[in-house]
Amino acid sequence: MGTGQATEAADALKHMLDRYQERIKYYSKASQNNKRAYKTARYLTVVLGALVTLLASLSSAYFVRGTWLETGFDILTPLLAAGLAILGGFSQNFQWGAAWSDMVIAAERLETERNRIAATPPGQIDAVKEAALLDEMVMDETKGFFQHLFGKELWPRMNTDEHG
Repeated sequence: MGTGQATEAADALKHMLDRYQERIKYYSKASQNNKRAYKTARYLTVVLGALVTLLASLSSAYFVRGTWLETGFDILTPLLAAGLAILGGFSQNFQWGAAWSDMVIAAERLETERNRIAATPPGQIDAVKEAALLDEMVMDETKGFFQHLFGKELWPRMNTDEHG
């Protein structure tokens, strides 16, 4: 192999490793965002659920009847319940827990492939094959994400839509 070919192989390897690193960073950041959203939603669900129960109980207590507390509890209880229902709807629609785990797994899979490529001598890298593998892994994750979002039954029909 000549010096020109070695340089081209090294450049192709660097480009491939950079592409992997870019995708790994994306999935790591996205998984952190989904983790944060998932945990926040879970904590809020517990807190709001407990508050709704507490306020509903307190609003019927003897010592609050006829006071401003009764009016406040009567207004606040359904508002918190509505907030809880909205939060539950968002959690169900966006599937933050499933997205978090899928993106962590995608990042780990990409890291495994990046490490394999990094350990392979530049002259033995088939850049076209490796780029296709990276694109396939990203596409698989993207499909999985939309299947969680729209449901497995609906996704194949949406996937055939010519307008994307």
